[in-house]
Amino acid sequence: MFNFIYLMFFQDSASPIMEGIVDLHNHIMFYLIMTLVFVLYGFVAILWDFYKPFAFPRRVTDLEFRNIILAGKQITHGTTIEVIWTILPSIILLFIAVPSFALLYSMDEVIDPAITLKAIGHQWYWSYEYSDYVQSAGKHITFDSYMLPTEDLTVGQFRLLEVDNQVVLPILTHVRLLVTAADVLHSFAVPALGVKIDCVPGRLNQVSLFIKREGIYFGQCSELCGVNHAFMPIAIRAVDLGDYNLWLKKQI
Repeated sequence: MFNFIYLMFFQDSASPIMEGIVDLHNHIMFYLIMTLVFVLYGFVAILWDFYKPFAFPRRVTDLEFRNIILAGKQITHGTTIEVIWTILPSIILLFIAVPSFALLYSMDEVIDPAITLKAIGHQWYWSYEYSDYVQSAGKHITFDSYMLPTEDLTVGQFRLLEVDNQVVLPILTHVRLLVTAADVLHSFAVPALGVKIDCVPGRLNQVSLFIKREGIYFGQCSELCGVNHAFMPIAIRAVDLGDYNLWLKKQI
C-alpha cells in the first residue's frame, strides 16, 4: 500500500525547474478537480430533476412528460448556458497558460554556465565529457558509465540504477548540459532534476542544471533505443563545491 501511494507522487525536487513543474502540476490539478466536481454535480442534478417522475410507482401524465422535455431543452439549448460553457473554460485555460509559459521559457534559458557537461548516448551506455578542463595529457576529462550488474551490487544499492562511474557536479552552480547520441535516438532523463531531453545523432541539444542540495540522483534513458534500452541508467552525484574541486584534481 505504501509503495502504491509513493508511486503516485513526484520524486523530491532538487532543482528550481522541478519545483516549478510540481507547482504547475498542483495548479492544474486544482482546476481539474473543480471541473470534475462541477460536471458530476450537473450530471447528477439533471438525472434527478428529469427522471425522478419515472422512479415513482405511478403513471406519468402526458403533461408531466412534456414539462420534463421542455425543461431539458431550456437547459441544454439555452443561450445563457452556451455563453457560460464557452467563456468559463477560456478563462480557466488563461489561468493555466500564464504559469505554463513562464515555466517553459525558464526551462529553455541557459544562465551563464560555470560548467559544461557533455553526455553522449550509446547502445547501451553513456559517455561523459567535462569540456572545461584539460588533463595533463592534453585531453578533456572523459569516461564511460555502465550499469552495474546485479551480482556486483552491495547492500543499499539500487538494482538497474547503479553505475560504475557516476557524474559528479557541484551544488548551487549553473551547469550547461549538452547531449547527443552516437548511434540511435536516446533521451537523457533525471526526474528529480526536472531534466528530460532527446539525444539526437549529429545534433547537440542543451539544457541547464542547477542542483540545490547534495545527493545522488538517478535517471534512465527515456527513448526506446534497442534491446538493452532499460539497462543504461544515469547517476549524478551532487556534492559541495570543495568536494567537487578535490574530485576534479584527482581527474586532472
